[in-house]
Amino acid sequence: MKYLVSGTSGPGFQSPDEAKQLLEGVVHPSFVRIQELEAEGKISASGLPIGDRTIIFVLEAASHSEADSIIQSMPIWSHLEWEVVALQSVSDRMAQEKQLLAQYG
Repeated sequence: MKYLVSGTSGPGFQSPDEAKQLLEGVVHPSFVRIQELEAEGKISASGLPIGDRTIIFVLEAASHSEADSIIQSMPIWSHLEWEVVALQSVSDRMAQEKQLLAQYG
């Protein structure tokens, strides 16, 4: 199954020390984790909207539980608000539409 995942409302920084701590301890390790998941074939595309504290990626997982576990494995998991949308393949949807067309004659 494929999922469109977005993590939004990333944390801001109150001081340079806080920025350094968050970037080194959370943000950078999360980017490393995403790259690892890309190398494993679990993430097929990822990116960040310019100027935004958001990460977006397409995740491949066998189940909702696996998708949830993968997302929670990211160091930044508790720092963002997550939206996860299960995607239906175009071929599956096309088959459904063909069945509808057949019903309508």
